Amino acid sequence: MSEEVKNFIDKIADGDNAAAGEAFKDALRVKVGDSLDAHRKEVAGNIFNGNLEQPHSDPKPVIANPGTFNQDGSVSVTNGNDGEAQIDLTQGTEDAGQ
Repeated sequence: MSEEVKNFIDKIADGDNAAAGEAFKDALRVKVGDSLDAHRKEVAGNIFNGNLEQPHSDPKPVIANPGTFNQDGSVSVTNGNDGEAQIDLTQGTEDAGQ
């Protein structure tokens, strides 16, 4: 039995209810503090030992149909276009040789 609980019982036995109330609060405070400290040590031990592995963020969403933004803020679906530029670079090579 802890010293705080013994003090609480002694105060009740003496009939000093005000002091018994304070002794009860002290005993409860010590018990809750000890319990929180034990739990804190357990959680800290699990974190540093890697026992509480959790994902850092939600999985990324899958984009089904990529699109392009238009000047007015709307989005046009590219339908089968993978986002690669569709520029014909052969036009400039014929004129460069002249």
